[in-house]
Amino acid sequence: QVQLAESGGDSVQFGGSLNLSCVVSGIPFGDYCLGWFRMVPGVERELGAIAGISEIGTTSYADSAKGRFTISRDIAKNTLYLQLNNLKPEDTAVYYCAAGGWGATCLSGNYNYWGQGTQVTVSS
Repeated sequence: QVQLAESGGDSVQFGGSLNLSCVVSGIPFGDYCLGWFRMVPGVERELGAIAGISEIGTTSYADSAKGRFTISRDIAKNTLYLQLNNLKPEDTAVYYCAAGGWGATCLSGNYNYWGQGTQVTVSS
């Protein structure tokens, strides 16, 4: 059984930072794309990942994340991370990790497994 468990979401002020974690079990962690998505309640989920990392460790970012967010992984711990810096109110959303993905940049929505989400709230 594949399980993904996110943590690290919190309420922060404009310009603050957070580090999200996602522990993945039940799937070969380093064999597929891993990614982070986000969704604002009542708004359609952004079609692509905001950050993705390939099986060989190549990282990709949506324009909204470039320069502020960093995706990384620890294969020994089966854990995916997303460092969020210089947060803005428009980053407020539920952040989801995803595993078992594929695609040239790992930013597409082609993922088989999803976590339950962790809330990030940024106040101005």
